[in-house]
Amino acid sequence: MRIISYPALVLVCACATAVFAADEPVNLPTPSSSAQRLYASAKGDLLQLRVLLKSGRTQSSVGSGFLIGTGNLVVTNYHVMSQIALEPETYVGEYVDTNGKRGAVELLAVDVLHDLAVVRIERKGSGFFSVPDKLPALTQGQYLYSLGNPLDLGFAISEGAYNGIVSRSFYDQLMFTGPINSGMSGGPSVTVDGRVAGVNVSKRLDGELVSFLVPVRYVRDLLKKVAAQKSPPGDFKPVVGQQLLEHQSAMMARLDKTPLTFKVLSPYSVPVWESDQLRCWGWSNAKQNKPYLIDQVNCAMESAVFVSGQMQTGRVSIRHKLIRSSDLGAWRFAALSSSLFKNQSFGSHKDMRFTPPQCVEEFVDNGKLPMRAMICARAYRKFPELYDFALLSASTDESRMSLQSRIDINGVSYENGLRISRIFLEAASREAQP
Repeated sequence: MRIISYPALVLVCACATAVFAADEPVNLPTPSSSAQRLYASAKGDLLQLRVLLKSGRTQSSVGSGFLIGTGNLVVTNYHVMSQIALEPETYVGEYVDTNGKRGAVELLAVDVLHDLAVVRIERKGSGFFSVPDKLPALTQGQYLYSLGNPLDLGFAISEGAYNGIVSRSFYDQLMFTGPINSGMSGGPSVTVDGRVAGVNVSKRLDGELVSFLVPVRYVRDLLKKVAAQKSPPGDFKPVVGQQLLEHQSAMMARLDKTPLTFKVLSPYSVPVWESDQLRCWGWSNAKQNKPYLIDQVNCAMESAVFVSGQMQTGRVSIRHKLIRSSDLGAWRFAALSSSLFKNQSFGSHKDMRFTPPQCVEEFVDNGKLPMRAMICARAYRKFPELYDFALLSASTDESRMSLQSRIDINGVSYENGLRISRIFLEAASREAQP
């Protein structure tokens, strides 16, 4: 499963030691009758999905899935199958059902933006899980039941409540107030009468029982695409690349509709695109007993598109940092601000996922503020037409005060990267904005 958007296996153990007398009974919670009934009916169509290294057939990652209807199609998460999609020459998949039967997995389709995949196996379902055109209407607080194989320990069912649609995610997700652990990714979450409500996808580590589901309507749409295609793609990388291009277009369109607003880091006015998707926080080092003060505004999209275990993309982040000092002389302050400006990384030349970053640095004046500015870009090797951009700027109008700003735009076209960088650079000002 994905932990705060990262599909890594994270084990969090809350361990306690207790001593009981030999004859003292230990009372363990009993699953509700609804959960017991659902699991008994559904278990025949639940699967563990494993990604294996072809050389040696050793396990690389695990997730869950579920058979649809009486056919042989299985729904799971894209991030469970991502290694097979991107590196089929290195990885292969297999399923294991609740009876221990194993078999091969064939990848048929992926939906990277909603983190879904469909695979085919040589086994048919009983018909318990179905995805009809008319989908269940959910009410906040109603019980849902998530199924899967947590932590590779065995198949399980967990109870929780539906608590609405998450607005901070770029694409709709359902908030499930219940436990979803690593390995349950791709498993179904169903209503008390067994209707599929969503697909387990992630949880937050900075909260208690805050988990997320992919809404079932996206499953319905992907299954329709599978039914319409004559054969699965021979190479999924162009499919993934095209979907990432669709995301960058939608992301840029949403930015264009979001009014550019301004934060005051006196005496400067700095631009942000604050919204439900792109949120801002403030920070200061005022209590750290330094010979200089830093006030900082950080803004970032709280979600990104998972591509692989080494890559997430399709997001924007902004940072504005005001550095000032009355204790340092002009030369020492210049050395400090220059060091802070230069110590900002934009990836390594050795990172084979991207081309080496190309940067241009100049002194510019947007008519409102003189600045030192640097723009960097790098291309995605596996996904043509996608780039990462970073624009860094530092004000040059004061000897003991420096406004340093940075915007990172990941997974966009070259034209959009330049356009957003230009808007950002032209908006900085020492004047109050309306």
